[in-house]
Amino acid sequence: MTTLNLPPIYKSASNDLRSDTFTTPTPEMLEAVLTATMGDSVYAEDTDTVRLEQEIAQLAGMESGLFCVSGTLSNQIAIRTHLMQPPYSILCDYRAHVYTHESAGLAILSQAMVSPVYPANGNYVTVEDLKKNFIPDDGDVHGAPTRLVSLENTLHGIITPLEELVRIKVWCMENNLKLHCDGARILNATAATGIPLKQYGEIFDSISICLSKSLGAPMGSILVGDSKFIKKCTHFRKQQGGGVRQCGIMSKMALVALHSNWKSKMIYSHSLAQEMSEFCKKHEIPLESPADTNFVFIDLSAANMDPDVLVKKGLKYGVRLMGGRISFHYQVSKETLLNAQKAVLEAFEYAKQHPYKSDAPTAVYRSASVEGLDIHGNQIKEIKTFKY
Repeated sequence: MTTLNLPPIYKSASNDLRSDTFTTPTPEMLEAVLTATMGDSVYAEDTDTVRLEQEIAQLAGMESGLFCVSGTLSNQIAIRTHLMQPPYSILCDYRAHVYTHESAGLAILSQAMVSPVYPANGNYVTVEDLKKNFIPDDGDVHGAPTRLVSLENTLHGIITPLEELVRIKVWCMENNLKLHCDGARILNATAATGIPLKQYGEIFDSISICLSKSLGAPMGSILVGDSKFIKKCTHFRKQQGGGVRQCGIMSKMALVALHSNWKSKMIYSHSLAQEMSEFCKKHEIPLESPADTNFVFIDLSAANMDPDVLVKKGLKYGVRLMGGRISFHYQVSKETLLNAQKAVLEAFEYAKQHPYKSDAPTAVYRSASVEGLDIHGNQIKEIKTFKY
């Protein structure tokens, strides 16, 4: 038999700061699988999946929910369902996941042009930012009229204030625009602000709510909206190969995560990010964004830091990093935080002596070292970091 090229067995997310998607199923989740229902969710006959869809929809104050295998799928089919006859365009933050990290899905699946918006305040999009990029349907045959606004909350860990979301909603209604939310981490916003998910649901026409990030379920997102909208989304989910048969196995684990004290777990991860942020400020390590929730973004360009050096410094202290984006989740240990601080500080000090300049764009998912050597050229054992 040919030797298989397998990655090492993943043991724990306690030292993994690459993303909050690296949380691993708890013993309670794995035990719950034994009692999962086994209906066919493509036919809407799986009890646990329907229960999960309905519970999330009720939390968001929406009529219906739809299980999707990923946030990318739920975002893309939501936007595709909102849009009718091209040509049309979408307004979103220039950093938005739907625009930068979903494999050109908007262009391929929805045939949509994107008008990327650069927030004037440097953090979150305002209604004034949107107005400057709005393309009206005024008879000009040269443009692609704006039909939809997609907002990500949180984005880069930043919370868009509720008052601003309300202003944007009013403007969208005035201009007959649909408003979608990539709520991959909207539960983090809920935990941090105390604003109920239902209140966010009153603003958006649809929300993609991730189960596998800070909530800690193994996979999936629930797309919520009104019943007519979700019915059509089910059609596009099938078209894109997103139908899952015995989905109860995954839904049961997600229900365990949902029924746990997830808010306190998220608040814990937020506290770790805040400690890291304060540490960086203390040592004058520049940051890209405020640490409102569970992310810290180091401004590698301003700090002249080589992302590969930072990754290797993390390996030196047994911490998995991926570029300047440091992601905290509830399974990260306090020890990992302290080790990450050491790694970041050493990489920053190294940059002072060996400044790194690059004219290439920041590439979060490609900032990883697979060389197996630390910064001093010594072999790294037991732990390895992989590209996305």
